[in-house]
Amino acid sequence: MSLFSQLTFETSVHELNTLPLSKREVAFAGRSNAGKSSAINTLARHKLAFVSKTPGRTQLLNFFRISPGNYLVDLPGYGYAEVPQEVKKHWQAVLARYLETRQELVGLVMIMDVRHPLTPLDLKMLEWYGPTGRPIHVLLTKSDKLSKNPAAATLKQVRTTLQASYPQCTVQLFSSLKKTGIEEAEAIIGSWLHDPDQT
Repeated sequence: MSLFSQLTFETSVHELNTLPLSKREVAFAGRSNAGKSSAINTLARHKLAFVSKTPGRTQLLNFFRISPGNYLVDLPGYGYAEVPQEVKKHWQAVLARYLETRQELVGLVMIMDVRHPLTPLDLKMLEWYGPTGRPIHVLLTKSDKLSKNPAAATLKQVRTTLQASYPQCTVQLFSSLKKTGIEEAEAIIGSWLHDPDQT
């Protein structure tokens, strides 16, 4: 049984003072239209997160229950242009506080389009979360859009660039269309959620 096979929607949060009780949370973050919702649906093996061609549709912290006490948190996509400035400022503040202070957050999965990795907004997200020292895993999505050698070169470049500043960071290729990279992603995320007290 896959790690996310029982993934079910739990709640949406607009302000941090309404966050649900949990043991462990894994957050998924990414630039709008980088393939975040598609990646979540692919890992779940069924349609769960809303997929849209319109950037910025996810405006809330959406909590999906992985197992009792463990959650996947779908964060608002960043970098969208057609949202009022006050909304952008609100979410920038909410995301920064969540990433920097949420004790239950055990790892961050960052979604980057393999054709456009390491945007300034990606680096800002890393600046917020990286200092916590907690693990980061990058999914280079839409890897089917590149042939084998360019995809491998991008993977190497991103891995080298990130590990210089964030040694807790791992990187992989991922394709929702071809269903590749699922097992690797599940193994890494599953290790974050492992409870040694239950063994």
